[in-house]
Amino acid sequence: MRENSPDKPDKTGIMPLCMKQWISEYIAAQRAANDSIPVEAVAQLIELLRQALKEDRQIFVFGNGGSAANASHFMTDLGKGASDKTGKRFRIHCLSSDVSWITALGNDYSYEDVFVGQLQNYGRAGDIALGISVSGNSPNCVKALEWGKKNGLRTVALVGAKRGKMAEIAEHALVIADTHYGRVEDAQMGICHLLCYAFMEHPELAK
Repeated sequence: MRENSPDKPDKTGIMPLCMKQWISEYIAAQRAANDSIPVEAVAQLIELLRQALKEDRQIFVFGNGGSAANASHFMTDLGKGASDKTGKRFRIHCLSSDVSWITALGNDYSYEDVFVGQLQNYGRAGDIALGISVSGNSPNCVKALEWGKKNGLRTVALVGAKRGKMAEIAEHALVIADTHYGRVEDAQMGICHLLCYAFMEHPELAK
């Protein structure tokens, strides 16, 4: 490794200027990604969740990799945090979280079926199917949204700038204007937090 490599401090113990510049540029790009969060679309989704809570509908959220982690985080914040504050319980399920379901469906059918297979058991017309993906083309998310739309579920896609098939299928598509996986996933988690904290900080929405 070269002495002035971006991965190694110089002899003074100070990070080289090139790494500091990269960090600053990354933060600036993250700010731009966050600024692209569609405010009106988020407000519409908050209303959709409010309706689901009022009508006792189920909310299904799913994604792969980092998006699976975001989906699980969203389930926890809405299912516990927002429910605790409002005094009403959101019926939210993360389809990315159950290893037994995912491995059974993936092994016996295909990985494309790991989310739709669960929806076929639980999803009903009027429920919400929310898929999270940077590319917008994750086959298992696409298939789940297609099934949801066909069977009367309200469909939502959180995607990156490429939009993909998910944005074409979904009734509500929230697009982040970046294709960088880390930045898009961070901005998407920001959307998830907005959805949850809307109810946590404004519990009157549940009335």
